[in-house]
Amino acid sequence: MKSASVVTLSLLCTLVAPQAALAVDYPLPPAGSRLIGQNQIYVVPNDKKNLEYIAEKFDTGILLLLEANYTVDPFLPKVGTELTIPSQMLLPDAPREGIVINLAELRLYYYPPGQNRVEVYPLGIGQLGRETPEMVTRIIQKIPNPTWTPTANIRARSAAQGIKLPAVVPAGPNNPLGLFALRLEKGGGEYLIHGTNSRTSIGQRVSSGCMRMRAQDIKALFSQVAWGTRVQIINEPIKYSIEPNGKRYIEVHQPLSRNDWENPQTVPIAITKPMGTFIDSPLSDQLAIDKAITRRAGYPVQVNPGLSAAPGGQGSARPPQSTQSVNKTGQNGAGLSALTEPASGLRGNNRS
Repeated sequence: MKSASVVTLSLLCTLVAPQAALAVDYPLPPAGSRLIGQNQIYVVPNDKKNLEYIAEKFDTGILLLLEANYTVDPFLPKVGTELTIPSQMLLPDAPREGIVINLAELRLYYYPPGQNRVEVYPLGIGQLGRETPEMVTRIIQKIPNPTWTPTANIRARSAAQGIKLPAVVPAGPNNPLGLFALRLEKGGGEYLIHGTNSRTSIGQRVSSGCMRMRAQDIKALFSQVAWGTRVQIINEPIKYSIEPNGKRYIEVHQPLSRNDWENPQTVPIAITKPMGTFIDSPLSDQLAIDKAITRRAGYPVQVNPGLSAAPGGQGSARPPQSTQSVNKTGQNGAGLSALTEPASGLRGNNRS
């Protein structure tokens, strides 16, 4: 795994040759701080690669890249375009223990016990109507080489689309659950954190409630976590922090859509009481906060009075050029087969 600093130092090499994406490993910030990492700039080369390729290169999610670079063509970014890689973030407002998943940013945070670091992974989560629920739970089973048993509902839906699913998909590289799965206790054990055979589903809303990870990511996580590891799943589109040095940051993500017609770029975001106190403080720049909530760039913006809203508090924020929103409705328009976009889990009463 690469630390944030190593990722930055090896950026030139990354631009020259493709390499396997690895989880980004950050040292934990000091007490009272939530800010980790720093954003990077990637200049699009003439290789005709799409945004999904770049997302995997930096082990981030496609929707996170689209939030940060919302005027860029996701299928064929223009050569020479400077892309912001959102590798700076605020830690979620949750105990730094075990696994913390923030649905709004489609990220998983893992805090290895007894170590002063956090690993950050992109996720695929539940689609509209089959949402991944918020919960506090624990891992009750580690399953290497899982098989996939489609539910009766999945089989019926697939049959209606002319797709006949086998009763059981054996373990192996073509299994929709990948090579590793972690079963959560909540919900009768029907929710899993698992791999996938659909690389493009990471960082999107495509499952029936389970959480998907890239093959190398779930392998790394699986090898470290123990039975009984605490798992907390939250839905926090706005994160904020008052750093020990007095700098104030806000990180805003597009909220998960609740219906087909809702635009996550413009829909109002609920403000909690603590967040309201942060916003109303005379130590916060109201205009900068309003701009950050409108822009929803998915990375921290410094909002101290007298400073322009800027990524990580450095430089000037790029002016909005469109009101295009990323798709967080979870509607899968890729037309993929049921075996590459499963909507079930390990057994008949599980999700995927």
